[in-house]
Amino acid sequence: MSDVESPLLGLDNDLVELEERVEQLRKLAAEGADCASELARWEAEAERLRREVAAAFRKATAWEQVQIARHPKRPYTLDYVELGFDEFLELRGDRRFGDDPAIVAGLGRLGGRAVALVGHQKGRSAAERRRRNFGAARPEGYRKALRAMELAARWGRPVLTLIDTPGADCLEDAESRGISEAIAACQREMFGLPVPIVCVVIGEGGSGGAIAIGVGDRLLMLEHAYYSVIAPESCAAILWRDPGKKQEMAGALKLTAEDARRLGVIDGIVAEPPVAAHRDPRAAAESLKAAALAAFEELDRLPRETLLAERYAKFRRMGAP
Repeated sequence: MSDVESPLLGLDNDLVELEERVEQLRKLAAEGADCASELARWEAEAERLRREVAAAFRKATAWEQVQIARHPKRPYTLDYVELGFDEFLELRGDRRFGDDPAIVAGLGRLGGRAVALVGHQKGRSAAERRRRNFGAARPEGYRKALRAMELAARWGRPVLTLIDTPGADCLEDAESRGISEAIAACQREMFGLPVPIVCVVIGEGGSGGAIAIGVGDRLLMLEHAYYSVIAPESCAAILWRDPGKKQEMAGALKLTAEDARRLGVIDGIVAEPPVAAHRDPRAAAESLKAAALAAFEELDRLPRETLLAERYAKFRRMGAP
């Protein structure tokens, strides 16, 4: 994705450049330079543009929401661990084949509460993105995720999953090791886990790679995330033989957080900081943490039998007239 593929992201980039200029002027002023009037002028302009960008992001189209969800500076699972968790011990390997860096799984404390965490991780640098396969997990990733969830069930810890993937890996190696079976097994076992499960789509919620760790008692989405059975480009290429119609297809897929809430696919939307999560990851982490802890507190009151029955019924209701 190009950072300036849409006017919306281009406007955001303009704001970043302006804020950098303001910061440079502040440093010069602190060193004694006579630039107070110029600094005041650029600060006022930055504040004006900040309000304009925030308003534009609130009115983003479906395709623009996809681009925001894919923003290269958007917080990933490990960012939320660093900014929101009190402690975290990562588990590696599925004890069958190996480790999959596209999935982060482990045990930790969130707001002083012991939880298990499973989430996709895309990577920042080009090398890390290749190593983590751009967040497209392989079979061993989902089996590692299930390993962490089973530990949580054994010790009575709730499970938090953070979904951010374009989809599961579908290349020959993943297929030969049973990617479809791994996804299905993860879903099946999540339906029976006797502990609360909260799932949050933090960026891209793509296809089976997303729903594999998306079976929970509460399913939430960050404000600028998207959740879809297929990427708009791929869907346009399949249905219309024209990936260039991705913008039109994004609207048709009803993939935004507002769409998902209106259709009953999700239970709530987690507000992002002004503009979006990539502009203030710490505030985004606090918002996600508060939403997850509130959901866990609500689910704590349910007896185990009720928890499991309502989880099953929740997914049976989806798509029903």
